[in-house]
Amino acid sequence: MNLRIHPDIMVSDEDVAAFQRDGAICLRGIFCPQELKRLAEGIEDNLRDPSPRAKVASRPDDPGWFFEDFCNWQTNEAYRGFIFDSPLGLIGQRLMGSRQVRLYHDHLLVKEPGTRQRTPWHQDQPYYNVEGSQNVSMWLPVDPVSRAATLEFVAGSHKGPWLMPRTFMDHQASWFPEGSLAELPDIEAQRERYSILGWALEPGDAVFFNMLTLHASGGVSGPHRRRAFSVRLLGDDMVHAPRAWTTSPPFPGLADELPAGSPMEHPLFPLLAG
Repeated sequence: MNLRIHPDIMVSDEDVAAFQRDGAICLRGIFCPQELKRLAEGIEDNLRDPSPRAKVASRPDDPGWFFEDFCNWQTNEAYRGFIFDSPLGLIGQRLMGSRQVRLYHDHLLVKEPGTRQRTPWHQDQPYYNVEGSQNVSMWLPVDPVSRAATLEFVAGSHKGPWLMPRTFMDHQASWFPEGSLAELPDIEAQRERYSILGWALEPGDAVFFNMLTLHASGGVSGPHRRRAFSVRLLGDDMVHAPRAWTTSPPFPGLADELPAGSPMEHPLFPLLAG
């Protein structure tokens, strides 16, 4: 079976099998120039007016600049239009094999030219307040991305185990207590032991990956920016997992409205499909 999302967009059985097997896949040319243009305008609006959740993720002595912001779909019209009007939800539904697809959150990641700061190897889900396996994150650049600066993934790592989440710059265990999860292996020191996936990307291409898939990215050399927009999607088996600590991103007050183990049925997480 092949599913035609838009007249020119096909998500094949082979695509779905690769996502389920490896935990990460690249889909080429799935977003149109008009969608990318509007999204880039939204990114520039976000950079001019960051939310209180924004942070700089590079060191002060870095010649570049690594900026992140989260959860802006309700106030950024371009983000909202992209999330709700593009084929994103249908692609997520197909890859996850899920009846319903809910928005979890959006995430902006900008590395300006000359940024040395790597994004270290990590899994996303241990930083979050959700449990379950039917999920997918989309990472979409609006600028060309070289193989050296792209996201890389350890194929099959979405099958577990959960690994200790740490702060990126000082490696503190600010989430799960020390010793409660296995430590992340030194992947960079022994890359030959792993099946590592990564793709150079052009605007319109996107990667989709499971929230447990180990991933990392390099800095950005040369004169080019790397503006990327990520959207996290939740499928049928995802439930609320309140934490005793502040998750990244935080959802303050949610534990008072959504008990542990509940489906993510809340206005913060609207349906995109199903």
